[in-house]
Amino acid sequence: MRKPRISSRLDVGINMIPFTDVVLVLLVVFMVTTPLLIQGQIKIKLPKAKSQSQEQGQATSVTVTSDGRIFLRDQEVPLGQLSYLLKQALDQQQDKMVIIDADKDALHGRVVEVLDAAKEAGADRLAIATAQPK
Repeated sequence: MRKPRISSRLDVGINMIPFTDVVLVLLVVFMVTTPLLIQGQIKIKLPKAKSQSQEQGQATSVTVTSDGRIFLRDQEVPLGQLSYLLKQALDQQQDKMVIIDADKDALHGRVVEVLDAAKEAGADRLAIATAQPK
């Protein structure tokens, strides 16, 4: 006797739905973790203040560490070149604001030198960053 022949064809194709789900999950993970990676490059302890302004916008950030090193946009720069590099950065911005992220243990004289270089570079407004009040 002959067995009835069952014709079954496999649907050979790529299902894109699980692939899309995985890509979207990875996208969300990278979007959440990237700011944490970028922000955490330079370790400083900001001084605390009772009140704080939240107007950062397109301001240029200069960081002064406790050992006196100066960073412009997460790249270390010598004090002698800071004014020139700040001028280049400020020329590309409409708002000429510079925010100084100085460690609470940074020397006052070093912070003043950075403020002086920022003013020389053409900064209209200067601000010193503080830690968020709790």
